[in-house]
Amino acid sequence: MKKFKLLALPALIILFMSSCSSVRVLADYDREADFGTYKSYAFYKTGIDKAQVSDLDKKRILKAIESELGSRGFVKSRQPDILISIFTKERERVNVYNNNWGWGWGWGWNPWLWGGPGWGGSNVTTSTEGSLYIDVIDTRTKELVWQGRGVGTLSNTGNIDRKEKRIRKFVSQILDEYPPDAIASN
Repeated sequence: MKKFKLLALPALIILFMSSCSSVRVLADYDREADFGTYKSYAFYKTGIDKAQVSDLDKKRILKAIESELGSRGFVKSRQPDILISIFTKERERVNVYNNNWGWGWGWGWNPWLWGGPGWGGSNVTTSTEGSLYIDVIDTRTKELVWQGRGVGTLSNTGNIDRKEKRIRKFVSQILDEYPPDAIASN
């Protein structure tokens, strides 16, 4: 029983650390775009429909985007300045941890056996690393003017509140990069 607890402890620590891991964000944009003129938005349904994520998670992502853009003064419109689209990617990650340490049984400096208790073995975990892309398209030129990507570990949890919080964090950290600084766009 004790050995089971000792072996389970590293797995729990790894699981906890991966569920709290941060979102890595990258953003790219068109230097010629005048981000100061964009005041209204709409969602680009064609692009969003292609995103490979559950319909419920799409709703959560779009709701989080609406909240972030609304907090920055953007308004949803039928004749928007920009269109917002999303897409997702995911990949399975396999992590192998070796827990070999301690004493073992073997021959010492004399013919008697020596050693003591120890534990070891390998621990294998899997996690899903997901990428969420948010695209901003200028409706006048019909061109992509900004793209943000967030990459992080997603946990398939039954806890809906935790899932919604994680999605809001993804979206918030991606949109922290939008719009680019006015100095950088000049």
